[in-house]
Amino acid sequence: MANQLKNILVVSFGFLFLFTAYGGLQSLQSSLNADEGLGVASLSVIYGSLILSSMFLPPILIKNLGCKWTIVVSMFCYIAYSLGNIEPRWETLIPTSVILGFGGAPLWSAKCAYLTITGNLQASKENKEGKDVINQYFGIFFLIFQSSAVWGNLMSSLIFGQNANKGVITEEQLQFCGATDCPDNKYSTGNGTGNSTETSGVPNNLRYTLLGIYIGVGLLAVALVSVFLDNVDRAVAHQFRENRDPFWSTLMATFKQMKDKRQLLLIPLTMYSGFEQGFLAGDYTKSYVTCALGIDYVGYVMICFGAANSLCSFAFGRLSQYTGRIALFVLAAFTNLACIISLLMWKPHPDEFPVFFVFPALWGLADAIWQTQTNALYGVLFEKHKEAAFSNYRLWESVGFVIAFGYSTFLCVYVKLYVVLAVLIVGMVLYGCVEYTEHKHPTPKEESTTEKICKAETKL
Repeated sequence: MANQLKNILVVSFGFLFLFTAYGGLQSLQSSLNADEGLGVASLSVIYGSLILSSMFLPPILIKNLGCKWTIVVSMFCYIAYSLGNIEPRWETLIPTSVILGFGGAPLWSAKCAYLTITGNLQASKENKEGKDVINQYFGIFFLIFQSSAVWGNLMSSLIFGQNANKGVITEEQLQFCGATDCPDNKYSTGNGTGNSTETSGVPNNLRYTLLGIYIGVGLLAVALVSVFLDNVDRAVAHQFRENRDPFWSTLMATFKQMKDKRQLLLIPLTMYSGFEQGFLAGDYTKSYVTCALGIDYVGYVMICFGAANSLCSFAFGRLSQYTGRIALFVLAAFTNLACIISLLMWKPHPDEFPVFFVFPALWGLADAIWQTQTNALYGVLFEKHKEAAFSNYRLWESVGFVIAFGYSTFLCVYVKLYVVLAVLIVGMVLYGCVEYTEHKHPTPKEESTTEKICKAETKL
């Protein structure tokens, strides 16, 4: 138990350090690199590349390198994006966005596969249900991982708070904040013609300080995983290299997974994860927070999201064994529904300062459920084909991100809120169909990952 817990903590803290940098940068892109929509365009390119990556890279890398070294290689791709932000131009930020996108799918698929393998191993030793241990491990992971939003955004707010050249937000500008913010508004962020530093009002010295710290914590993540993480599927990876499947078969594994009706029904809910995260990072931060308070408050507001997400991830990971996942999914849906309706009606104003923190806190509660329970659901339903299943998860979540960031510079905020609402409703209805199907026709027990690892170890 102690050794498995050590592995879970190493993975969790590795992701914590890595996404302290990336999460902070993602929250700032729509405001920091607003000129000509460069920041949002880079996010759209990231998730577009992630879609392509999800189609073939995760099964190939995981089966050849194993989960551990797939995570390490992919982490370097995230560090490249931090380097691209030092001098943000189309020719620097877009290529590093592509690199990050290609590393993202293998990183997350390897993490999910690693937690699933470890959870099944521990459940076998303790004679417990695999899904209960997997849920707990995902809860621990997201407790630690989601706090990256706290540290990454705290860094950006403290550093940008030193900026002495802050602009004054007038009452006329406030009329264009919130749901009524549209691309053609004269005060809309990103309509300038200067460089991104001038548009965001952030001096270069503060930008360089922040990015230097982000690059440092990214390298720390690589070192931590490389040195301390056990290679639990080493034998399976070794056996695969000795007996490779045809390349075309591996390449098509992600697409073959979509023959499963349950996988198809889960696509809208998986896409919703990208839509809701994309709205918070790309639209709430710009049209509500930056518009009404200023860019230096983006970090503080997102800290609230990260703290709520982190604590709720741990709580719901443990609570799910008592309530079941259906009750938690319903709670998340109603929480997001209430937030969307309220955001449509609310006119943000500095006089209502606490309200800016209420929405990300509630959004964090809901997102904690979407992340922990959807990941665990994939691990339970598709244990036999976990690499392909988690590739599909990352693929369809990325589609949601691409659409959300892709239309960000073209649609009014109220239209985006209606889109997010529609995807939520469709996703929950089809998720209900999955649960009904699973209740009527439970997934047959297959040879577990634990048994495969034991057999592979014996052959070695």
